[in-house]
Amino acid sequence: MLEIGIKDIIDIVIVAALLYYIYRLMKESSSANVLVGIIVFFLIWFVASQIFEMRLMGTILDKMVDLGALALIILFQEEIRHFFSSIGTKRRAGAVLRLFTGRKKTAVQREDVMPIVMACISMAKQKVGALIVIERSVGLNEYIRSGEELNADISQRLLENIFFKNSPLHDGALIISRKRIRAAGCILPVSHDVDIPKSLGLRHRAALGISQKTDCLAFIVSEETGNISMAQGGQLKMHLTPEQLESTLTAEWD
Repeated sequence: MLEIGIKDIIDIVIVAALLYYIYRLMKESSSANVLVGIIVFFLIWFVASQIFEMRLMGTILDKMVDLGALALIILFQEEIRHFFSSIGTKRRAGAVLRLFTGRKKTAVQREDVMPIVMACISMAKQKVGALIVIERSVGLNEYIRSGEELNADISQRLLENIFFKNSPLHDGALIISRKRIRAAGCILPVSHDVDIPKSLGLRHRAALGISQKTDCLAFIVSEETGNISMAQGGQLKMHLTPEQLESTLTAEWD
């Protein structure tokens, strides 16, 4: 008689959560179809070699499975790096520490977010294009080095001046780290997701691209429509109101 204890249930839940998390990472990086293809391959291998006992087919597939681990590491090296990087982020480590110590997360103050909110509102009214990236747990130093390093206090006037149409830095991304403007005119990876509407420009694709690779918050002001959008975790939220922008910054910026 099959007996299932509490340990077995915990084991199943952990494995299911791990598989779901891996699937989410694959989906964010547009590799979900590859993952499905691998699952289909293993199903064919199992049916051919274990159920129907096809010797020739089974031998060929066995050899391919033996090389599968190395092939997967090569194929998904970026996703594997992202997986271990996300596990080891300071944010998750801090959450575990707070769980055992009972210490509460330090809240972001309103005065920290309002210069960004007011600058986005002002640029949206004037239809000035902007891309503001806020670093969280995953470091953005490699992207900071691609731009002009500033290391300045955050202010509404400075943000608007950087993205002014005649400014030499207005085309790139501005990166905020540790509540300071670290750099402007930064170059970001562009998302090649085919589901992105063709009406969205390079700023939106760059915001999605950096949000797929890191846990940052990326805010976009559209030069064509003046709409404010946000990219987080490979997902794009369009038409943010000033209230939504402020609440998102307050809740998610850490």
